[in-house]
Amino acid sequence: MVAALFISPVAAQEEDRWDGADDLPVNPLACPVAEGEEAEESTDEAAMDMPEYNGGTAVGAPDKAGQEIVLVDIPKLIGIGYFDATALGAQQAAEELGNVTVTTDGPTEANIDDQITFIENYLAQGVDGILFAANDPVAISPVLRRALEAGVHVVGYDANSEPDAREWFVNQAEFNGIGKAMIDALAVEMGEDASFGIVTSTFTTPNQARWIAEMWAYAGDCYPEMTWLETLEAQEDSVLSFNQATTLINKYGEDIDGIFGMTSVATPSSADAVTQAGLCGEVAVIGLATPNAMKSYVDAECVKSVVLWNPIDLGYAAVYVMRAIVDGTFAPGDATVAAGRLGDLAVVNGSEVLLGAPFIFNKDNINDFDF
Repeated sequence: MVAALFISPVAAQEEDRWDGADDLPVNPLACPVAEGEEAEESTDEAAMDMPEYNGGTAVGAPDKAGQEIVLVDIPKLIGIGYFDATALGAQQAAEELGNVTVTTDGPTEANIDDQITFIENYLAQGVDGILFAANDPVAISPVLRRALEAGVHVVGYDANSEPDAREWFVNQAEFNGIGKAMIDALAVEMGEDASFGIVTSTFTTPNQARWIAEMWAYAGDCYPEMTWLETLEAQEDSVLSFNQATTLINKYGEDIDGIFGMTSVATPSSADAVTQAGLCGEVAVIGLATPNAMKSYVDAECVKSVVLWNPIDLGYAAVYVMRAIVDGTFAPGDATVAAGRLGDLAVVNGSEVLLGAPFIFNKDNINDFDF
């Protein structure tokens, strides 16, 4: 079991970073003080200057515009519902395009060393492009840079690398949007002075660390009375996630009002822990998860809010972005990229393609989805 890190309860307004957050700059969205405010935020964001392209370049890549290309998709791990869904989306895009072959392969545990080995093996076999979701943004970057230097196109999704180690990253939702959605949901369910813990994958997993950093910033601005109790690592392991959620429940007792699950494994496991502890309605579970994994808890009204995007669309968009790069229809400086049924997706943050805003699954809509 990964050792639990303990930090004494910290008021949200304090400046020190909470455990689990990274050290990168944060950009919290405005507080929900009045109806219509979010629309104004979107307008303001659209008016911001676009940073220059900061991605990498596939050196001397062969011209395969309109020709058959072979891709490999290497997520953090295979065999869980979330990445099964992204792989399905990738296959849907490949079928629509008709000139793309994509294979999803990867480690069965969220291990960066194993992920690097998979990438190296496919580079040796020869592919036109690599799709990836990084287990570690820094550790994965050297092998991706080698791919670019060898003329292999590289596109990330779900979890980023260092920007120059890939050409584009398909961002499922901006980190500050996820942070706002998670913290707002807790405030609605348990009050603006709620105390909470987090079950995440690892402190070095880039997207989880970014979401936590934005949650820290947003809560500090908008809900200064909230108290962050502790963040615990659980890899992407369901048993460990259940145990860590149980640890939070037992350790903080009546002082804990909510648990955030930061992965599609941690959230249902945390809901299971709360259910088995008989604390539904007393300890809220809010997190990132697939609808199918959460339906029983939502239908039982033990979980009210599941924050996510459509992972099928995420994998689908990544293949369309890769195809557009190869065809030369999407290049640095472009503001949008065409992505099939998703329409035109916007470029943000220099070299990222934004899938869209986060989506909240609840009792009213969760049974409309099947993934």
